[in-house]
Order: sequence, then structure tokens, then C-alpha cells
Amino acid sequence: MATSVAARYHSRFSSARGEVEQLLNVFGFLSVVARGISLSLQSILIGGTAFAFLISRPALADYPEEEFAVERGMDRLMFWAATGLAVVQILYLSTNTLILMDTSGLRLAEVAGAAYFIGSCATIVCGLVIAASRTHKNLWGDAFACLVILLASVATSHAWSRMEYRYLLAALTFLHQGTAGIWIGALPFLLITLAKINSDQASSRVVHRFSRMALAGVAILFFAGVGISFKYIDAPNAFYGTSYGAMVGSKVFLFGVLLILGALNKQIVKAIRVNQFGLLARLRRFAEVEIGIGFTVILAAASLTSQPPAVDLPRDRLSVNEMAERFSPRWPRLTSPSVNELTTPTRQVIKQEAAEAEKAGLPPPTYVPGALPATPNTPADIAWSEYNHHWAGVVVFVLGILAVASRSGHFPWARNWPLVFFGLAVFIFLRADPENWPLGPNGFWESFLEAEVLQHRFFTLIIIAFAIFEWRVQTGRTQSKTAALVFPAVCAIGGAILFTHSHALGNVKEETLAEWSHIPLGLLAVLAGWARWTELRITPDVRKVFSWIWPICFVLIGTVLMLYREA
Repeated sequence: MATSVAARYHSRFSSARGEVEQLLNVFGFLSVVARGISLSLQSILIGGTAFAFLISRPALADYPEEEFAVERGMDRLMFWAATGLAVVQILYLSTNTLILMDTSGLRLAEVAGAAYFIGSCATIVCGLVIAASRTHKNLWGDAFACLVILLASVATSHAWSRMEYRYLLAALTFLHQGTAGIWIGALPFLLITLAKINSDQASSRVVHRFSRMALAGVAILFFAGVGISFKYIDAPNAFYGTSYGAMVGSKVFLFGVLLILGALNKQIVKAIRVNQFGLLARLRRFAEVEIGIGFTVILAAASLTSQPPAVDLPRDRLSVNEMAERFSPRWPRLTSPSVNELTTPTRQVIKQEAAEAEKAGLPPPTYVPGALPATPNTPADIAWSEYNHHWAGVVVFVLGILAVASRSGHFPWARNWPLVFFGLAVFIFLRADPENWPLGPNGFWESFLEAEVLQHRFFTLIIIAFAIFEWRVQTGRTQSKTAALVFPAVCAIGGAILFTHSHALGNVKEETLAEWSHIPLGLLAVLAGWARWTELRITPDVRKVFSWIWPICFVLIGTVLMLYREA
């Protein structure tokens, strides 16, 4: 009887250990998103406080009515940013603590001494303090709370966990995150201010003050980032040969785009100096794009916290030959193996082990995170994945060509190109995860325990949103400006989320190659989304340039997918 009870317990435990492992993977993905949201809200709070001190109050001192209207708008954004930061940190703290206690056996009193616990508690308190301070507008109190939030963020970064150069890296990280807030985080308050004031003279004061503050912030941000990179990336092959280096590369690219936008805005500010106030609308539109791409950079920075710095991975770095071998062009794979040829899913392996252990009457094993059985990809698995990517590439390439044709004005029927997204969504839903419903043995709800599946299902919903809204816009079935913005917004958000797309392949080099395969897709999606956004929002005299950028981005996305390889 005792043996039977032990066997049943072992069966349940073996199944549960797989569920715990999958939950840890999902939490790993969600923790990156939570970190990105926290850094974004933190930047908004820092930016709002700096904007009030250095720009809005001194620039609008002679315009009391407009200053009052601006402060009301700023207070609302500060309140929601502070409240959101507190809520996100409460969810992160509680979830992380419960998982840590469950998997390690630690008590709450022992966990409470961890840096993440103390940092999250401090951030929650300061967020609530800033939210409450909106009633009496204590700027110095806000500044102190932002300082504590920033210090708590640094204390949970890579910098503070290192033994060498800890204080130098912590100082550089402090400057890097702080100036990101002064630049990117202050941009929403610039838009609020320009929308609230009517005086051209007041607008001129605001934009010139902001330009000087942003320029100083960009300079410090750049030099702090270079200093951090020199300590975390110790050689050229660490830059291209590790996942950390690949993500830094994506940040550098987006930072370059931001500098271009900043240069355009700088030219507008100079024009405003000679009373060309009609250019304010264009400045506001470029500022919107700066905000979107800026917070994408922050999300990419958050994903770096989930990966070890390149300097800590002296082995298993990709070589130039390995990169060239993987990414050399080949004809797309357009035939697929059957589902029966694929490797048995990990969860099924766990269930089989549980059944075998029950028959043998073995005692329950000790759960060790990350100890699930490793099943390397077989040629059939690789062929299945490449077939999926290549056909998806064909679909997106055709979609991009149709969008280009529609832009030309010579093929009116091509404006129905968004309908192609429906076929892509169905293809991804059916083919992306063959071990799950409807093709595989894992049930529909059970499949959501896997982080990668969760991301695939999220992208499927994004694609459906693409199709519905943009088809109605392109064919004139809706004239709503808000509906027209859904496509670029979802496109940009999807591209940003792609920076959190992880691959647990059990092989460091393969994971890095997967990162390099997906980063271009994220970058192109972000560019496509914000180019379309600018086309819809910018003045007609410069609209045509942006109307061609985003269709070409889709053509390039399709090309990248058709060149995708896993071996």
C-alpha cells in the first residue's frame, strides 16, 4: 500500500516538476516585460520631475494660466506613472518571492534580505509617495523619491552584482538610466506642454530649454553606455558572438535612429528661433516617434538583465565563420516533414518517465530547476521550423510587394493587402508549436505554460488585429483616425515585444544564432510601425517619404524570414 502511494506521489511530482519548470520559463519572459515597464515608468517619473524643475516652471513663469494647465496635465501623467510603477512592482515582488520560496525552500524572513526584495519595496513606497504628492506638488519630495527609485534599480542591475568595478559600473548605470529619463522620459511632458499652451513665445521658450536639456542628457547617456559596454563586452567576438552583444547591437541601432530624429527636431528648433512657429506641429510628430522608439530601447535594455554580460561567457562565442555559415543565403525550404517525425515533446517525456517510475516503485526525485531532460533538435525538427519561417516569409514578402504596389497608385486592388495577414495568423497558430493543440498532445490551456508558445499566441492576436483594422483603413471602410493608428501602434509594439522573445535551446551558440535571426525582424517591425505612424500624423509636404518606408520594411521582413536557417 505504501509503495502504491509513493508511486502515485512520484507520478504527480514528476508531472508537477515539468509544470514548475514551464512556469519558471513563463515567469522569465514576463519578468523581462515587467522590468521593461518598470524602467519605462521610472524614466517618466524622472523625466517629469526634471521637466518641471528645468523647463515648465522657469519657461512659463510669466504665463500663470498656461502654467496651471500644463501642471494639471503633467500631474495626471505623473500620478498614473507612479501608480503603475507601484502596481507592477507589487506583482513582480509577490510572484518572484512565491516562486523563490517554493523552489528553494527559503522562508519569507530569509528572502526579505535579498536585494530585489528591498529594492522592490523601496520602489513601491516611493511610487505611492509620488502618486500621493500630486495633491500638494512637492517637487523636492518627488526628486528624492525618484533618486531612491533610481538607486533601487541600479541595486538590482548587473552592475551591483559584480565583484570587479562594482562602484564604477554602478555609477555609470546610474547616469545611464537617469539621463534616459531626462531625455526619453521627459518627451511625453514636452508633448503635454505644447498641447496646453497657446502662446508662440512660451512654446519657443519651452522647446529651446528642452533642446538644451535633451542634448546634455544624450551626451551623458552615450558616454555612460560606452563605459558600461567596455566593461561588459571585452572583445569584438563578444559583441557579435553572444546574445548580450547582439542585444547591445540592437540598442545601438535604435539609438542611432533616435539621434537622427533628434537632429531633425534640432533643425526645427532652430527654425522656430526665426519665428517659423508653424513647424511646431512637425516637431510634435517627430517627438511622438522619439517616444515610441525610445521606450523600445528601454525594453531592449530590460532584456539585457535576463542575460549574463558577454564578459562572463568567454566560451561558446560564435565565430565569424559560424555566423557566415548560418546566414549565407540558400533557397527556402518549401516542403515539410510530418508531425509524427518530430521529437517527442518534453512534457510527454516527463509523463513517460512518471509512468515508468510508477511501475518500478521508485521514490520521488528532488526537483532541480533546469533539470528537465534535454532533447536536441533532430533534422526533422529543424526542417519543420525552417519550413514555417520560410513560408511565413513568402507570405510577408508578397504582402509587402502588394503594399508597395498599393502605394504606387497604379493597382487599386492591391489595397486589400492586409487580408493576407489572416492567412499568416492561421499558419502561425497551426504550425508554430506542433507539440501543442491542435496538432500535438498538449492541450490548449496546457500549452500556455510554455513561454515561447505564449509569445507565439500573442503574436497571432497581433496579426489578426493588423488584418482587421488596416484592411478597413486601406479600403476606406473607416475614416477614423484612431482606427488608422492601430496598425502602426500594434506593429511597433509587436516589434518591441520581439526583443523579449527567448529560445531555450540548451545550446548557447544556437540561442545566440536564434537571437541574431529575430533581432532584425524586431528592428524592421519597429521602423515599419513608426514610419506608418508618421505618415498618418505628419504634414502632407513630407508624408510621401514615410509612405514608402514601411512597405519596404515588410518586404525586408519577408526576405529575412525566407533566409532563416537553423542548421
